[in-house]
Amino acid sequence: MTDRGSVPKVLHCHSTFAAGGKELRAVHLMNAFGAELDHTIVSGEPDNLAAKDHIARGVRYRIASDFPSLTGLPTPGRLVAIAQAMKPYDLVLTYNWGAMDVVMAHTVFADALGLPPLIHHEDGFNEDEVDGLKSRRNWYRRIALGRTHALVVPSRVLEAIALDKWKQPRARIQRIPNGIDTAAFATKPKTAGFRVVKREGELWVGTLAGMRPVKQLPMLVRAFAELPEHWQLVILGEGPERDAIQATADSLDISHRLHLPGAVANPADVVGLFDIFALSSKSEQFPLSVVEAMAAGLPVAAPDVGDIKSIVSEENRPFISVRDDAQALAAMLKELAERDDLRASVGAANRAKASAHFDQAAMIEAYRQLYWGALEQRR
Repeated sequence: MTDRGSVPKVLHCHSTFAAGGKELRAVHLMNAFGAELDHTIVSGEPDNLAAKDHIARGVRYRIASDFPSLTGLPTPGRLVAIAQAMKPYDLVLTYNWGAMDVVMAHTVFADALGLPPLIHHEDGFNEDEVDGLKSRRNWYRRIALGRTHALVVPSRVLEAIALDKWKQPRARIQRIPNGIDTAAFATKPKTAGFRVVKREGELWVGTLAGMRPVKQLPMLVRAFAELPEHWQLVILGEGPERDAIQATADSLDISHRLHLPGAVANPADVVGLFDIFALSSKSEQFPLSVVEAMAAGLPVAAPDVGDIKSIVSEENRPFISVRDDAQALAAMLKELAERDDLRASVGAANRAKASAHFDQAAMIEAYRQLYWGALEQRR
C-alpha cells in the first residue's frame, strides 16, 4: 500500500455524486466500513454532490477539487494526467460510463506507473443507450476493462452484457445484488415532517424515482388515472420531468390526486405508507426501490425490465407488465387496487423474499471481501 501504517486510501470516480441508487450504495458501503478506509470522491459533475449529505459521521472522506476532469477526449496527455492522479491511492473504484476514461488510463499506464488495483462498477446506462448499446462504447469498454481487478454488476442482465458485448472473462465479473436494511423497512412509517398526509379512507400508489425521461413517470400518471377517486399517486423524487408529470395529471383532471413532495432522505420512513409500489421505467437493472418496497410488504407493479421479474416473489410476477405499455400497467394496478387480500398476500411474499435474499449484510460482506482482496494485492 502507499503507507502500510496508515488507513488505506480509496479513490471513488463517479460521473455524478447525486443522491441516486449507485451513489447511495457507495455511501452505504462507506458508512458500513466506517473509519477502516479513507475516501476521496471525484464527481464528473462537480456541483452535483447531494449524496455526500448521507455520509455518516466518523467516515474519513474528502471531495476532490484537484483531480483531472472525467469528461473530454481520451487524448494521451489527458489519460496520463488521470493516471498520475491515481498514484497516491491504494484502491481505485470507478462507476459507470462516466468514469470509463479513468479505467482506460489505468489499463494503459498501470504497469508503467505502478498504479493501485482498480475495480469498476456498472449499474446501468445513460438515457442515450436505453434503446440499444452503442457499438463504439462497447469497444471502448472492452479495451478499457482489460486490466481491472474486477467488474462488479448487480444484475443478471448486466452480467450477460459484460460477457457477450464487452467480452470480459467470467472470472473478472462479480455479480453482487444490491441489498438494504430490510428490518428498517418493516417498521411503522415515521410521518413527522412528511409533506403529504394520508387521510382516512385513502389508498396510495407510490414510487421513488428520479424525475428523468427514462423513468417515464407521465406514463405512470396515465396508468394510475383509471383507479377510483380514493386512490392517490405519490411520487418521491426530483428532476427535470416534474413539469411534464404535473401537466399529464392536469390534462387527465387528476391533479388533485397527484402528490409530488420531493425526495426523501430516508425512504424507510415513508415507503410503508404506500399500498402499491409502481414503476414505469423504460430501463432498470436492479432497482433498490423495488427491494425497499418488498421489504415494506408491498406488492409491486412494474415493467419487465432488468432483473425486476426475478427480484420479486413468485406471487408478484403476474404484476410485472410488458415494457412501455401504459394500458398493461393500468391493468396490473387495477387488479391490485380491487383486492385487499391480494395486496396483502403478495406483499407478505415479497417481504419474506427481501429478508431472505436482499438484506444488506450479505451485500456488505461481499464488497468487503472484494475490496480487501484487492488491497491485499497492493501489499
